[in-house]
Amino acid sequence: MTNERGGARPGEGLHPTLTFLREWLRAPRSIAALSPSGRQLARLMVAQVPRDARRVIELGGGTGAITRALFDRGVPREGLLVLELNDALHRHLRERFAGVQVVHADARDLGGVLRRTGFLEAGPADAVISSLGLLAMPRRMQREILEGAFAALRADGCFVQFTYGPFGPVPRPLLVELGLGVRRHGVAWWNVPPAAVYVYRRLRPRMAAPARGR
Repeated sequence: MTNERGGARPGEGLHPTLTFLREWLRAPRSIAALSPSGRQLARLMVAQVPRDARRVIELGGGTGAITRALFDRGVPREGLLVLELNDALHRHLRERFAGVQVVHADARDLGGVLRRTGFLEAGPADAVISSLGLLAMPRRMQREILEGAFAALRADGCFVQFTYGPFGPVPRPLLVELGLGVRRHGVAWWNVPPAAVYVYRRLRPRMAAPARGR
């Protein structure tokens, strides 16, 4: 794909890792990961997605390592919605994964994205997979993202998040406030750097709020 002058758009044709590193150097605070997710981390993240999942939301698609792992897990292309805020990475994902809804949007606007795309018209999501930098976000932003995610999830759905820190990225007071439980699923020791995966669920499953009403 070229621009109106016939030249390649910035970032096109580059290896995904090079695209990621270039964007990280340009705006390190806007990209949570220190490097693209490795295969071990991607497999660990998607292991919590049910084999029969029909609808999955990915927050922060990056270079597409986890997106690819979701397909390997059996998630259909039409059953995946990916949000990516970085311009170059958004273009990369759209070019790499034809037929997938890849939306250029902030994760805090998940409710608006769901209304505009009609992604949940056939039912709530089975899982939300997040590569966002929750650990570095203020509590207000964490709350917005988690509330939006759980409004889109089915009653027993899960929110999966990785972090580089030694503890879970969501503080205990916020978990209590939102009625969520958490467990550490495992550590991707071969990832660079190593990353721990946490799984969040409602402590008392209830009917998910209609996402289009948010």
